[in-house]
Amino acid sequence: MADASRQEKIAQLTDLTRRMRGEILEMITKAASGHPGGSLSAIDFIATLFWHRLRHDPKNPTWADRDRFILSKGHGVPALYAVLAHRGYFDASLFSSLRQLGSPLQGHPVNRFIPAVEAPTGSLGQGLSVAQGIALAGRLDGKSYTTFCMMGDGEVQEGQVWEAAMSAAKFGLDSLVAVIDANGGQIDGSVHEVMPSEEPLVAKWEAFGWAVREIDGHDFNAILDALAWADERVGKPKMIVARTVKGKGVSFVEHPTKFHGAALSKDQLAAALTELKITHDAAGGAR
Repeated sequence: MADASRQEKIAQLTDLTRRMRGEILEMITKAASGHPGGSLSAIDFIATLFWHRLRHDPKNPTWADRDRFILSKGHGVPALYAVLAHRGYFDASLFSSLRQLGSPLQGHPVNRFIPAVEAPTGSLGQGLSVAQGIALAGRLDGKSYTTFCMMGDGEVQEGQVWEAAMSAAKFGLDSLVAVIDANGGQIDGSVHEVMPSEEPLVAKWEAFGWAVREIDGHDFNAILDALAWADERVGKPKMIVARTVKGKGVSFVEHPTKFHGAALSKDQLAAALTELKITHDAAGGAR
């Protein structure tokens, strides 16, 4: 059984991610454009990472010894924006500017606008190579930081991913931890229908020389345990396959493809916020 400290962490994360789900949907609806499904599937892992594993400092976002996080599935960036705001990297008032011309909150991450964003991503298949380069640079510089990279399961259909998988294993890059947000859907349909790369996903990564752990990506206990497991493994890059639900947290959004790249209407947003039990105070803050 989890100790009191673990229980407190999970209670905190449960409430935080409930509120951040609402913020994700609000900013995408305001923009009338975006990717709610994959943002909601990824939020639980990203939040756990930024609250309970990453070594980082919002007051010094370019700190040389910080851990790095690359969101390779860049279309899921509303989840990262929600987390960064709550961690103090920028004010949540920027949420309403998502995808607007000139806004630092672009539809895919842009590192020149927000220092906490390590690399511009969203051209799928490239993030793992970027993360590997950052991890190798850390080794050459004698740094002890860990580099995390989150990909989508549709993204893993890209050949460049497997080139990076081979070379990371060759170099024994144990400062690299990859995560697959395996929600089963992509823009053209289910991952299995488009290109059945997801099974046997664990065996594929093991065959490429990675240490692999498969978890429920919405179970905070499992996420915390997987992050601890990754810290303990040496000599190999690590892969966490997080089985998730696209649109997780709002019943009518939970669908493999329906809300991949479709914003909610205002009526749908109102229904979603009701389901999430989110109200706003007089100053506009969610609670």
